[in-house]
Amino acid sequence: MTMMFGAAAALVAKHKPTLEKAAAAAQARGYWSLYPEHLKAYGETAREDGEAAFRAHLGKPFALDVPGAAGTVGDEAGAFGVELGITYPKPDIDAVLAAAGAALPAWRRASPDERAAVCVEILERLNRRTPELTFAVMHTTGQAFMMAFQAGGPHAQDRGLEAVTYGWMAQTQVPAGDVTWEKPQGKNPPLVMKKRWHVSPRGVAVVIGCATFPTWNGYPGLFASLVTGNPVVVKPHPQAVLPLAISVAVAREVLAEAGFDPNLVILAADSAAEPIARDLCTRPQVKIIDFTGSTAFGDWLEDNCRQAQVYTEKAGVNFVVIDSTDDFKGMVRNMAFTLSLYSGQMCTTTQNIFIPKDGIDTEDGRKSFDEVAQALAAGVDKFLSDPARAVEVLGAVQNPATAARVDEARGLGTVLLDSRSVDHPYLPGARVRTPLMLAVDKAAAETYCRECFGPVSFLIACDDTADCLATARRTAMEHGAITAGLYSTRPEVVEAAVEACLDAQVALSVNLTGGVFVNQTAAFSDFHATGGNPAANASLTDLAFVANRFRFVGVRMPG
Repeated sequence: MTMMFGAAAALVAKHKPTLEKAAAAAQARGYWSLYPEHLKAYGETAREDGEAAFRAHLGKPFALDVPGAAGTVGDEAGAFGVELGITYPKPDIDAVLAAAGAALPAWRRASPDERAAVCVEILERLNRRTPELTFAVMHTTGQAFMMAFQAGGPHAQDRGLEAVTYGWMAQTQVPAGDVTWEKPQGKNPPLVMKKRWHVSPRGVAVVIGCATFPTWNGYPGLFASLVTGNPVVVKPHPQAVLPLAISVAVAREVLAEAGFDPNLVILAADSAAEPIARDLCTRPQVKIIDFTGSTAFGDWLEDNCRQAQVYTEKAGVNFVVIDSTDDFKGMVRNMAFTLSLYSGQMCTTTQNIFIPKDGIDTEDGRKSFDEVAQALAAGVDKFLSDPARAVEVLGAVQNPATAARVDEARGLGTVLLDSRSVDHPYLPGARVRTPLMLAVDKAAAETYCRECFGPVSFLIACDDTADCLATARRTAMEHGAITAGLYSTRPEVVEAAVEACLDAQVALSVNLTGGVFVNQTAAFSDFHATGGNPAANASLTDLAFVANRFRFVGVRMPG
């Protein structure tokens, strides 16, 4: 026990300054990032080294201890056509949960400072392996290289650190040591009690990874649970196991070195043919679940896992309302990038674009609905006209079902811009598709009020701007949204949009024409989702995301 806490104490000395800076950043909400988002920061040969490390995993079993494992599992299909052929230990759910539960008591006895410092050390080592993680994310998800590098590496690590920071802040709201409580009794001696509060974690947590952002969406739940004392079972999506397997391996290495049981973090991989999530998540030992994915399974988890605190991010219908602009070309360029990035496979990508049917005011005069719609379609088409540039923005479509959905969506409205396949210049097996843009009638709510995941967007003519805002507000409140956008030169319209988004509890971006886009968020500044509408019941990251993962248990005795 002395060695354990000695090792952890050294990590506290190393990382406490980082935690203090992160806490200040979280409160200030300005720009702050710990992990470099420029490739050169990882070495002159970072790209080559990362690809070599990634390829060293291919075609062989992934070396990782999993309690009770028998046999292997693995059927990842590379989104860029690279054959992965990696297998992972096949978990035994009973053994995994027993091992995780056995690891809890010693981790619970560690202080919040010690747990947080161990978590920061894990993130630091993950950051060192960013080039390797980049290629793991790229080939399992279909993200283009630069997006996989930034979103899968430093940005995901920032989100993990943000969760650690909020968890650390929540646990340190009460004194760490003994407190003397003394109540005066007039002429009689005072009542004196000694009191101490202990952090009591809920229990075993499960993180269910998603296919498109395994690290960015996976790290917040993993680290929020771990820092608050809960062992974590990581159940990746069957098509995106490698990034989380690497992450689990790093976490176990750090935990063991710090003197803790590495079974505080366990990988539980499965396959599409033999899924384990339902069985795993309904076990009584599981007390926390973090999930990103479909509405259907998110709803099932919420309805059937009543023994657990369930955090879900599900489908939504993100929107932009265009009322007016004084930079029409800038608006078109910004929207073209937004609709193209990662082929629309982001939970933050705009799906519904509401425009008054009689048009909008611009710096060049009035433009009709048709002119605005055609300009947006032409902007996307022009932006993606160079295949070499297009593939670095679009990436690849992760799932063949998404590509099929795009083809089926053509019949949902009037085609403004058809989706086409793009030949990748150096990865010939890549599944690359450009956006499909459709004009639909406002009355076709059954079409635009459900998420059409992938590169599909709907342009919807409404009676006027007030009708645009009212329709957008209603869709977000009833069907969920994570992002909202507005283009308007009129202050009263901006204020009305703010009120609508407060009602719908969806984050709003106004008049984006430069290098900031509605579907991108920054850790320590932007909250990802609000938890206030059907798209998500939690926010990354606020105190509500961490505070319910533990309880304060008081112990008192006469002083």
